[in-house]
Amino acid sequence: MAYTTIDDPSAYFQTTIYTGNGGTQSITNTGNSDMQPDWTWIKRRDSADNHNTFDSVRGATHRLITNLANAQDTVTNMLTSFNSDGFSVGSHEGVNGSSMTYASWNWKAGTSFTNDASATGIGTIDSAGSFNNDAGFSIVSWTGTLANGTVKHGLSTAPKTILIKCRGTGGRSWVVYHDSIGNTKHLTLNETDAEATSSASFNNTSPTSSVFSLGSSNNANDNTTMIAYCFAEKQGYSKFSSYVGNGNADGTFVYTGFKPAYFLFKRTDSTNNWHVLDSKRDVDNVANTVLYPGLSAEEAVTTSVDFVSNGIKIRNAGSYINTSGSPYIYMAFAENPFVTSTGVPATAR
Repeated sequence: MAYTTIDDPSAYFQTTIYTGNGGTQSITNTGNSDMQPDWTWIKRRDSADNHNTFDSVRGATHRLITNLANAQDTVTNMLTSFNSDGFSVGSHEGVNGSSMTYASWNWKAGTSFTNDASATGIGTIDSAGSFNNDAGFSIVSWTGTLANGTVKHGLSTAPKTILIKCRGTGGRSWVVYHDSIGNTKHLTLNETDAEATSSASFNNTSPTSSVFSLGSSNNANDNTTMIAYCFAEKQGYSKFSSYVGNGNADGTFVYTGFKPAYFLFKRTDSTNNWHVLDSKRDVDNVANTVLYPGLSAEEAVTTSVDFVSNGIKIRNAGSYINTSGSPYIYMAFAENPFVTSTGVPATAR
């Protein structure tokens, strides 16, 4: 069996950084593969501004904000289209202010699906969306019920991470399922909170190869339009797991099985910010240029890690990344697999 089936991760995930022009422009991904994204997340780097996300299921001009509990809104001068190798933006300062700098993170789904639950017997709540089984990523839309139920996610393997947001009603936080904290708990993307225990989010039930479970939470399953971003793990391309800090600047080594392109992490036993690093804003080690998905804050230099050929080496003893004995969850995507399907090893940075 090959070590990985994804020799070029840029076919499914790419980080693209760019400078705004204050008008309109098309942003072209710079990876080895052309990639039309289905979920694009954009953050201004040089000043405080929201984390703006857009997907092909809801439509390009419909925005959700990871650092706020706001409902979906429609903004015609932000992301205006998904293109064959990138996306186009309008004049809004959140995505394209003159001479302002931006980071974008882009994921590929691409195959549409619809599910009439009563007709197919898959799940109890109708759903529709876009999926990519090769990359283990799907976008799922449904109308919630405020009652226990199950939703088809479109993938052929169980997701290890799910990000859920209520679209139709404001004041509803982002709910995060992560396999490492289990089905009785959840995290909140737009808050610094530690993990919370509640059956109302995921009905104390782990996702299966066909559906994920929901409880009666109005954050996770309100009786209005909902959206979920589902991630299943793919060897050599993605990893959704956890590590325990050692409290030392010579920190924990986190094995991923690939050279990382993207690393999102959160301490789970205490109040702390979410952090995201990537290999485009830090092209050499150490990687220490961070953005905070739960905050509008500008980019900061604080987190210290090395992206190595097979994982992440922590280089900081800070409480947000490496407290002794404390657990941290993460999601990571590859720049290169540790070893390709033909036996070519990744090179160090």
